[in-house]
Amino acid sequence: MTIVELAIKMSPMPVSVQRKDKADAENLYQQVRQAIEQGQPRLLELTCEKMEGKRVSVLSSEILAVQIYEKVAGGGGSKRPGFSTGG
Repeated sequence: MTIVELAIKMSPMPVSVQRKDKADAENLYQQVRQAIEQGQPRLLELTCEKMEGKRVSVLSSEILAVQIYEKVAGGGGSKRPGFSTGG
């Protein structure tokens, strides 16, 4: 599973959706990134492949950041999101 996670203005919790196929996750990541770059507010509807029926709509102008990462197999955990500054 690959997770696409959005940081939203004024929200302490990120919004995340999962994709079974890494290429689908990369495509979604690029779509969100392009929406942010264009600077024109538009509504993005995201769906989650793990939890069918889970949908969220986000105004692109409210997205601060988007990241993509792989869910770690076993234990149900995931790689720690974000960027590490440690060596």
